[in-house]
Amino acid sequence: MGLYNAAGARITKTGFPATPVSDPLLRVTADVYATRTHDEGTRPFDSRDAVPEGSIKTLKYKAGAILRQSQVDALFPPATVAAVSPATGPAAGGTVVTITGSNLDGVDSVKFGATAGTNLRVFSSGRLQVTTPAGSAGAVNVIVGDEAGAVTKTAGFTYA
Repeated sequence: MGLYNAAGARITKTGFPATPVSDPLLRVTADVYATRTHDEGTRPFDSRDAVPEGSIKTLKYKAGAILRQSQVDALFPPATVAAVSPATGPAAGGTVVTITGSNLDGVDSVKFGATAGTNLRVFSSGRLQVTTPAGSAGAVNVIVGDEAGAVTKTAGFTYA
């Protein structure tokens, strides 16, 4: 599920339009919309779509709504990495890798060991692509980063 403002721009956890009130509640300061994923019955993502999750946008929270902080936190679950494919490539780098998992739509960095990949393209909450940097022969961790932190796929890619 992606969250968007009325203009269609994706809302991040840090940019969620809310202001704290006197107790552990937040007041939503702008309308927040959600889209349904293809897993929920909409058509699959097409690269021409403006919204990766699909085209059905619904109002999730109206400006002025009061939410608990835990409700806002639950809207932004951490990313998970299920698979890295291909899992091997040349030490010179340049391998286009597809990473599948969940909650990947907020990912803003992918590292192979300590070195950032390039050409990151997020296709949906379940799939992204990135190009491997050059590295030394052997297995490296694949580290996917988003605003919730980093998730590591131990020995997720091997340089040949």
